[in-house]
Amino acid sequence: MPRPTARVLALLELLQSGGTRTVGELADRLGVDERTVRRYVEHLLDLDVPVESVRGRYGGYRLAAGYRMPPLMLGDDEALAVLLGLVAGRRAGLTTAAGAASETAAAKIRRVLPERLGRRLDAVLGSLSFTAAAGARAVPETGVLLPIADAVTHHRPVAIRYTAADGRRSERTLHPHGLVAHSGRWYVSGTDPEIGEQRTFRLDRIADARTLPGSFERPAEVDPAQRVLAGIATAPYRYEVVLRVQGTAEQVRARLPAGLAVVAEESAGWCRVELRAQRLDWVPGVLAALDLPFAVERPDELRELVVAFADRLARSARRRPRSADAELDD
Repeated sequence: MPRPTARVLALLELLQSGGTRTVGELADRLGVDERTVRRYVEHLLDLDVPVESVRGRYGGYRLAAGYRMPPLMLGDDEALAVLLGLVAGRRAGLTTAAGAASETAAAKIRRVLPERLGRRLDAVLGSLSFTAAAGARAVPETGVLLPIADAVTHHRPVAIRYTAADGRRSERTLHPHGLVAHSGRWYVSGTDPEIGEQRTFRLDRIADARTLPGSFERPAEVDPAQRVLAGIATAPYRYEVVLRVQGTAEQVRARLPAGLAVVAEESAGWCRVELRAQRLDWVPGVLAALDLPFAVERPDELRELVVAFADRLARSARRRPRSADAELDD
């Protein structure tokens, strides 16, 4: 059964269609009695909607002449923020009991958007992949995101101005395959036509993006999300860690954060795991969380850290908690 708020809005829509509506007609259309219709009219008046009462045999209710509900006015940034919020909410499971509510809300927003903006936002949503939920940390500029999404959708080259992590600036051409949101950052994955290699770029490091004339052939079975994760896992760091873990590749991947490592299944029920790290102090804890037998191939110093980590855990497990009085005496 519709809620009162929904019926009040339905009443407003009926009155906006024009003319005078009798109380009986409105009651019939809304499925309520005439007393309830009058109460709904009072709700509209409380919201400063100018509903006029018309007396007489053919009386009823009508809206004041010239009144129209203001249109939904959203800028490019606002519309993109709303639609991405709805999509991210669905992906993260942050929806109401009515699971279709976010989809119907997105549909309503699209209906009132200009066709030009609607197509561009559809390009963003159609080219976007998600890896894991996380709080936003590096938000791209709309002027960068929209042209790249359009280039992904229509297989067009895009020219970008990029600043690398070390501060080096460059201008390059990219054949973009897809957009990926991972751990609070946005990435675009594609092919650099000058060198013929796959590349991944962070959108917040792109200062300018514009589509170029022409088109390109998108490689078959390309997976932008997996490309981004593999790029993150193999990025140059101080340490290159190589392990052998007993278990299937599926088991190992399920116990490791996305984008942390490259996992390859070997014979005899073992997997080869490679990861990069700037520091090794956090790696023993990750290995303990695997809860699978493993062997460290390199670096040698990781073995020492694992042994020290295990000793600390063993000592903590054997430690007896002291009484509160003893702690105060200290």
